Amino acid sequence: MTEVVLYGAPYSVYVRIARLTLAEKGVPYRLVEVDIFGDAMAREEQLKRQPFGKIPAFAYGAFELYETPAICRYIDEVFAGPALQPASANARARMMQAISILDSYAYRTLVWDIFVERIMKPKEGGASDESRIAAALPKARICLGALDRLAPGAPWLAGDDLTLADLHAAPMVDYVLQAPEGRMLGEWPRLSRWWSAMTARASMATIR
Repeated sequence: MTEVVLYGAPYSVYVRIARLTLAEKGVPYRLVEVDIFGDAMAREEQLKRQPFGKIPAFAYGAFELYETPAICRYIDEVFAGPALQPASANARARMMQAISILDSYAYRTLVWDIFVERIMKPKEGGASDESRIAAALPKARICLGALDRLAPGAPWLAGDDLTLADLHAAPMVDYVLQAPEGRMLGEWPRLSRWWSAMTARASMATIR
């Protein structure tokens, strides 16, 4: 059987997105841990797989790929299992809109400006930058509000069925909720219900 390999660090938001996708499709894979922040040799090796030195990178036999949205769409289209992209053009557009919001606006705000500042820096002996956190909160509310409004009345971000948009959002929301500021999620009841449904999925246990 052709082996699926994912290169990256388990804590990485984008590695976790790819792992969720693999889990939802029921695809066995091998995670090769790559520390691009602390290991110079690992960074050099990763540059051979990903010319920008980011994670994850992906291999399915001789086929190699990088960029998380491309990896996740490939996994969904190549492997058996439940479809993670909607059949209708409208719902696919909503899915891609959600992913774009998450990549363009939410990731930096929720993960780096709130989670890293509030949780990771103190854990590593540093001090939180309160001004950075304060500046991030209005942006975070815009991001969460935009996600909440994408598919009104639907249980998932892009409509009636779980899609790649939900898997893209889950690791970012998971991190921001570890900070006290994450309580803002309660301002959007639909998004709160979405999170409860997301955390109940078996795939979430694979990234924790």
